[in-house]
Amino acid sequence: MSIVLDEAAIGEALASLVEQIRATAEHGRVAIVGIRSRGDEVAERVCASLREAGIEHDYGMLDISLYRDDLSHLEENPKLQSSEITFQVDGAHVVLVDDVLFTGRTIRAALDALTDYGRPARIQLAVLIDRGHREIPIQPDYVAVTLETARMDHVVVRLKNTDGEDAVELVENS
Repeated sequence: MSIVLDEAAIGEALASLVEQIRATAEHGRVAIVGIRSRGDEVAERVCASLREAGIEHDYGMLDISLYRDDLSHLEENPKLQSSEITFQVDGAHVVLVDDVLFTGRTIRAALDALTDYGRPARIQLAVLIDRGHREIPIQPDYVAVTLETARMDHVVVRLKNTDGEDAVELVENS
């Protein structure tokens, strides 16, 4: 197990992600939607930076628990949390935000969940970490950090509001 991003590196990665999104947000209102859990905290931080820059945007959180394609394989029932989408999704430019992009299955579920709220004009994907190994043809539009990992490795993201600290660990499966 090794720390690949500490608090300072996560701060720099988030700043990079914000700058990428900011270029799009300056051309028209965007809706930043974080995927629970941890994608919503990344999204909150992106929104705080956009607010500081005076860029108007909408914000929402999306719970995808019931949209997962592995519900029958889980040992426990998923922990349901609420989605909070208070803006008009129809015609919106949505930037979906998650902490780690791996197989693409979480994003597929998020797309299904989001479209239950309406038909966005455009959906883009922003991720803190892209670790590769896609099973579904989903690619991010905005990436803060690309990590080279083996398929069976684990990337563990800890964020301050959720976990009490900012750190990303790579747990190699030897």
